[in-house]
Parts: sequence; structure tokens; C-alpha cells
Amino acid sequence: MEDTTTIFGIRTVMEAIQSEKNIDKIYIQKGLNNPLFQELLSLIGKRGFNISYVPVEKLQKLTQGNHQGVVAKISPIEFPEMEEVVQRVIEDTSSTPLFLLLDQITDARNFGAIIRTAECCGVHAIIVQDKGGAPVNADTVKTSAGAVFNIPICKVSHIKDAIYYLQGSGINVVAATEKSDQSIYETALNQPTALVMGSEGRGINPSVLKIVNDKAKLPMFGSIGSLNVSVACGAFLYEIVRQRS
Repeated sequence: MEDTTTIFGIRTVMEAIQSEKNIDKIYIQKGLNNPLFQELLSLIGKRGFNISYVPVEKLQKLTQGNHQGVVAKISPIEFPEMEEVVQRVIEDTSSTPLFLLLDQITDARNFGAIIRTAECCGVHAIIVQDKGGAPVNADTVKTSAGAVFNIPICKVSHIKDAIYYLQGSGINVVAATEKSDQSIYETALNQPTALVMGSEGRGINPSVLKIVNDKAKLPMFGSIGSLNVSVACGAFLYEIVRQRS
């Protein structure tokens, strides 16, 4: 799939923001400072976009055009409001609610692989933090095999706020973490559940681990102490499928 979601240039990005395009991430050249750029920063601040300050070499890899120090990625999908999606799922009594929270997964291909498995396992929605995570770009779409268009992906300001909302809605929140004495196979997953997966390097944020309802780990028998996050997510999701079948 060709990446058609890249836009560049200060005025172009400003127009995209003002037109309320689904901007997933904005890359800004380090040290950039002029009146027009300050106007762009003001617009960005009002909307709270996910931004990264990068060297000019990064921008040149993203586009060959006259980027003026600013490149943005427009998402090919809409991001529905989490509260509306959660309530719709809860009100539908035909299936047991299942949500997936990703605590700042950074690799687009991991993100896409997780979306693909989640769709296959009947996950009702994926919830991500609006800053610090992988964008929904061409790599994500391709790796998901198009599943990104079939499952709601909701963005929230803070994963902890999403957890509190889910808990208040009667959803049991389970963290997938090696920092647990309880195996996934000893954890009740056939009730309304939200599974939390952590980032590739850090895992789940300690402040998030403090507020979940349960923690569960996968048994490991080799010398390597962890799995790729998309593989681990698949193992957790299919145990949920097994318990619910």
C-alpha cells in the first residue's frame, strides 16, 4: 500500500488542522522558530496533537518536498469517542464486552499486527493514548491486513482515565505483565474484560499497574524473558477466546 497520508509545509499543516483533518502525528524540525511557525504552534497547542521534534534528516526521509521544517501524518481512519463506543458495546447483550488498551505501543507494524489479531478475536474496540504511540499509517494498515477499518480505535488523553471509566462501567481491567504471580490460565477472562498491553521496551507504566483489577503473565520456559508484544497480545487474546468458547 502506498503511503498517501503525508503532508508537509507549515501552511499546509495549518490548513489541515483548521479543516479538522485526522492528524495522527506532526514532526517538527528542532530549532525551528519564525512567526508563521509560532502561529502553527498555537494551533497545535489548542488541539493537543502528538508531536515530535526531530532533526532535519528525519524530515527528509519522510518527504522529498519543501517541508519548511514541518511534516504531518494524516490518519486514514476516524477515531470515535471512547465513551460512546464503550456504552454501545455494553448495551449490546449479544456478546461479552472485550476491550484492548495499548499503553504506548511505538512500532507501527506491531500495532498493525495487534489490530489484526484483535479483530480476529472479537475485540470490540482498541483504546490508545493520543501521544507517544505508533501512528495509524500505511505500515499499520498493511500489517493489519485491513482490519484497521473493521474495529473502532479510540484515542484518549491518558490511559489511566480510560481504565477508571471502564472500571466504572463494570469492566474488569487485566494487565499483561511479567510482574505478576498469577498465570493467564488462572485468571478469569470470561467476564467483561479490558486487556492492557505495554510498550515494546518499558512494558506497562507502573502507575497504570497500580490501578488495574488483575495482573497476569504468560508462562515462560526459555532463556529469553519476554515475547514480542504482538505475539504476547495474541496469546492473551486467544486464551480469552478459549475461556469464552
